[in-house]
This record gives sequence, structure tokens and C-alpha cells, in this order.
Amino acid sequence: MVEKLTEAERAALETELPGWTVDGEQLRRTVRFRDFTEAFAFMTRVALVAERQDHHPEWTNVWNRVDIALSTHEAGGLTSRDVRLARAIDAILAG
Repeated sequence: MVEKLTEAERAALETELPGWTVDGEQLRRTVRFRDFTEAFAFMTRVALVAERQDHHPEWTNVWNRVDIALSTHEAGGLTSRDVRLARAIDAILAG
């Protein structure tokens, strides 16, 4: 089982992951695109990475907006798995 991040690790997240916020036991980000097609294409790319990592986001999509929440349910909070997926999502956004 993966361990929850320490308080020091959690405190560093918003500096290490610009665009992400720590909200309780979740790491959150909202991303906007030009239209639904771009938003859905982004979600498809993230889905492929998430499946390879065996770690899946909670997310919603409304037209051009994708709201993402990452948390490791089996650990009851934020873990290195969430950080790894957030970095992968950032890499997709950087193109």
C-alpha cells in the first residue's frame, strides 16, 4: 500500500505543481480549452496515461472545461501516485 504524503510534502505541492491546488485530501486543477473537441481529446490522452499508471482521476467535463481531482482512495488521501499523475497531466498540457 502506498503511504500518504507528509505535511511537508503536501505543503510543497502548490510550488512544485503550478496550476494545482491542494483541497483537503485532493489535488485539483481546472483546465479550459477552445472547445469540446479539444477538451475531450485532452481527456483521452490523460485516460491512456492513467490506465498505464493504474491510477484514475475523478473528473468532469462541461464543454471546454475539464475539472480534475486526484486522490488515492486506498490511502485515504494524497500520495506519490497523485503527484506522478499530475506531472503526467502537466506534460500533456505542455504538449
